[in-house]
Amino acid sequence: MIERRPYSELGGAQHGWLDTRHHFSFAEYYDPTRMHWGALRVWNDDTIAAHSGFPEHPHRDMEIITYVLKGAISHEDSLGNQGRTVAGDVQVMSAGSGITHSESNLEDEPTELFQIWIMPNQKGLPPSWGTQPFPKAERTGAFVTLASGLQTDERALPIRADARLVAATLRAGQSADYRMSVGRKAYLVAATGRIEVNGLVAFARDGIAVRDEALLRVRALEDSEIILVDVA
Repeated sequence: MIERRPYSELGGAQHGWLDTRHHFSFAEYYDPTRMHWGALRVWNDDTIAAHSGFPEHPHRDMEIITYVLKGAISHEDSLGNQGRTVAGDVQVMSAGSGITHSESNLEDEPTELFQIWIMPNQKGLPPSWGTQPFPKAERTGAFVTLASGLQTDERALPIRADARLVAATLRAGQSADYRMSVGRKAYLVAATGRIEVNGLVAFARDGIAVRDEALLRVRALEDSEIILVDVA
């Protein structure tokens, strides 16, 4: 089963400093048919105005992955962590027993990012945060794992969930395959470009929900950047 969820039909809100679209029920957007996709609970497509951001606020027992599409995001938290994550790179926050943080766009241009929340398979553990560069050249033509809770993904940023986040950059005409294990689900979005997934065409920022597929063949109809989450 492969279902396209057009960007134009997503929930969302405009807050002046924040233009956001929700792939799943979040905040004031509620759709009982889109509460989660397996352990994937949130996929928000955010544009944050220059010199603004999310003020300090708390989380607990959630794995929160930020994938930066354009610009940069600066992080501070109650553990004393500080960091700046730029376009193409990823930060991971394991909220665990509780953490307070802020996410700020300190740049002179808007920042665009995907905010992805995955339900953990362990609760109440000490919180943590990390960021890591992932050069786009290393994922040209193939999916590369960026964050994962699976033991086989040693080079990825760790999360406490039976899940992984992978990304690929494809030139027009290129294809990349992703194999799925039995019983798992995937959700993917082309950050840029236009793609075809097992024959289904999707445009930039559309969501694609997948289940009961052994192999995903993603073909770029235009130069494309693809992000995929694989969950139980």
